[in-house]
Amino acid sequence: MAADPFSAEFPQDPHAGWAALRRAGPVHRFLVGGEPIWYVTRWEEARQVLADPTLTKVQPTRGDSDFDAAMLFVDPPDHTRLRRLVASAFTARRTEGLRPRIHRIADDLLDAVHGRDEVDLIDAFAFPLPIQVICELLGVPAEDRDSFRIWSNALTSPTALDARTAGQRMREYVTALIAHKRRRPTDDLLGALLAEADDGDRLSDRELTAMVFLLLVAGHETTVNLIANGVYVLCTRPELRDRLAADPALLPSAVEEFLRYESPVATSTYRRTTRPTRIGGVTVPAGEQVMVSLLSANRDSALASDPDGVDLSRRAQHLAFGHGMHYCLGAPLARLEGQVALGTLLERHPKLTLATRDLTWRGGLLIRGLTRLPVRL
Repeated sequence: MAADPFSAEFPQDPHAGWAALRRAGPVHRFLVGGEPIWYVTRWEEARQVLADPTLTKVQPTRGDSDFDAAMLFVDPPDHTRLRRLVASAFTARRTEGLRPRIHRIADDLLDAVHGRDEVDLIDAFAFPLPIQVICELLGVPAEDRDSFRIWSNALTSPTALDARTAGQRMREYVTALIAHKRRRPTDDLLGALLAEADDGDRLSDRELTAMVFLLLVAGHETTVNLIANGVYVLCTRPELRDRLAADPALLPSAVEEFLRYESPVATSTYRRTTRPTRIGGVTVPAGEQVMVSLLSANRDSALASDPDGVDLSRRAQHLAFGHGMHYCLGAPLARLEGQVALGTLLERHPKLTLATRDLTWRGGLLIRGLTRLPVRL
């Protein structure tokens, strides 16, 4: 029986299934709830789909939710305008200026678990670091950050809280936060976005709410799993852990390799064909959904020699942040957070190990991440 990425069991061991699908061909049609969905599994075809402007992100069944106005779900010219409004906050130069603050956060989090033999690294480190960074950048109060983890987990996987309920609660929170900051302007990214919205109506209230929602979820979700997946890889390969601890100059290339090898975002969001589209020798009819397996494309032998191996010095190419116009705006920040987090962790705990091999990966199509990561420091 062919591998089924929509099955409940698939996320626990997806790489063998994706390898079988890649061998069988670059494009696969599945029926989900009676509707066809086309999955792209190989590197070249994945890049084609992600960069194809004739594939739309606008879905015919959407439109009622404020979040559907986020730049992730719109096409040009709206996408171009929305992206331009926040692009200056995520340049490589401005992001690099955050390095001392990120290092301080990492140190503080590890100080908090000093003396403990065993910790869940996701709860203690991989989650609070990026959520603190993005919340400080946006101006979200510290006491509200745990709520965002619950909502974000529900919105990106079928477990935890119902996604519709989570979306509603997050929407209500963001609406109230925007109203508060309108009354009391602040010098942060949300304050700057509000100024854009109120000066010439360049950003509508619906777009502003969607932008904050997207930045909060995307601004930490990828990095949580980048850090945790990287630690998981190092702990299951102690020789790599020892090499990276001994040579921190490898951190930039190591982070790229972790992004390739165990991509924190497993699958692209939906795209829809607007006309019959040829992908990998297959014609996908107009009006049908196309998804790209980033996990699969990043393990394609066309991309890298020994794609199922880990090489910390590899100049890794990957699609972990997407490709084309929807390439992740926060990629420089995620990379920096990953480098600082892993470097600080290995500097202080160079011999950390897994406390258990009984680990569970999150369900659903979108995210590749563990539910918990107990380690001995």
